[in-house]
Amino acid sequence: MLLCDIGNSSASFLHHNKYFCLSIEKFLEFKNEEKVYYINVNERLKEHLKLKKDFINLEPYFAFDTIYQGLGVDRIAACYTINDGVVIDAGSAITIDVVSNSIHLGGFILPGIANYRKIFSQISPKLRCELNTQISLDAFPQRTMDALSYGVFKGIYLLIKDTMQNKKLYFTGGDGKFLANFFNYAIYDKLLIFRGMKKVIEQNPNLLL
Repeated sequence: MLLCDIGNSSASFLHHNKYFCLSIEKFLEFKNEEKVYYINVNERLKEHLKLKKDFINLEPYFAFDTIYQGLGVDRIAACYTINDGVVIDAGSAITIDVVSNSIHLGGFILPGIANYRKIFSQISPKLRCELNTQISLDAFPQRTMDALSYGVFKGIYLLIKDTMQNKKLYFTGGDGKFLANFFNYAIYDKLLIFRGMKKVIEQNPNLLL
């Protein structure tokens, strides 16, 4: 089974437990010899994907209980296997979604860590610097790099902490493993979205015919 999660800058694949990633430019050249079961949030590729007969769009098959308008299928897939918890997908954007008794209660969106750096550099050249991933959140910073890092990471940390209450935290995405380190007992699952995709296929076995 070949699964594909298509984002705005890249496409991630899972093929028989083997994970790999292609840029959108490389993805447009991708040729397959078997069916590809996909989700897609890239508006530019919708028409392109409709022309690919062996690409099966999973989005219509998700039965997800939510009143959130415009919830991305990637967020739905990430939450789909969670009965109760907070799901954090930390990529180019950081999405935080709350699930209780398999019902989606809502969520919110922050810039991804790399995009915080871009925002600072646009404010002033003096703020163009790397973020300190070793920053302590327990002491006030004494230099600009640490001040920026503290503002980013503590802001993200406090929002998630305030949201989680007593729920489990499930992290995924490129920066998910890093952010999970700020919390005790957080779960990092690189393949969380793919697990949601597998579940919807299991619920709709005719997709495999």
